[in-house]
Amino acid sequence: MRRKDREMPRDFAEAVLDRCIYAVLATVNEDGTPYCIPLSIAREGDWLYFHSAQEGRKIDNMKARNRVCLCGVGDTQVPEGRFTIAYTSAVVTGTVQAVQEDAEKIHALRLICLRHTPEALAGFDAAIARQLAVTGVWKLHIDEISGKRNQA
Repeated sequence: MRRKDREMPRDFAEAVLDRCIYAVLATVNEDGTPYCIPLSIAREGDWLYFHSAQEGRKIDNMKARNRVCLCGVGDTQVPEGRFTIAYTSAVVTGTVQAVQEDAEKIHALRLICLRHTPEALAGFDAAIARQLAVTGVWKLHIDEISGKRNQA
């Protein structure tokens, strides 16, 4: 990290991931060009879970090249009269894999719902019964993580 004065420890980076509204996943297209997309994530230990459709460019990229990068940003503020932005961020590099077992898929989807839509959990079981077969779930192992903060 170039700005060592902004580098934060692992637990800080994990907290950013646990609080960010969304994260952006970066993958590589077949022709070597980058592709990134926002995701709703939930973390459990060294794993980040996210859901998706079962097909599309992101899926094709992850199946062909499972090394990815993910970034979460939080606590952004633009201080009045200054040429800067205060923020917290976390960057993860790791390996993704599709979740195959229904029990783990349901567990991951519950984690995501608990994090992002806890008020809707009463309908979780019915939604799982309708959508599990057509919902893709992936997990990203956190191989490397860094945290950063600009307090402006």
